[in-house]
Amino acid sequence: MDLGFIALLIPLAPFIIGGFAIWTHHQRKMMEHQSEITAEKAAQYAAQSEQLEQRVRVLERIVTDKGMDLAEQIEDLRDEPPRIN
Repeated sequence: MDLGFIALLIPLAPFIIGGFAIWTHHQRKMMEHQSEITAEKAAQYAAQSEQLEQRVRVLERIVTDKGMDLAEQIEDLRDEPPRIN
């Protein structure tokens, strides 16, 4: 290596190291933010999945229970407002 090049890098080293530290801090913050977004989406999907499971259970009960009036129960389900979290 050229001695002049090394002499140029010595005074620039603190700026290079500082820039790298700032960049790594920024990358870590971005990863934390992305992790929070992913956790929120997972919670939303879990809640939606739970709602769908509840609806399927109701439908299974309606279909398998022969002693109840099927048409009346279907109409009752239509009258319920949708639950949104």
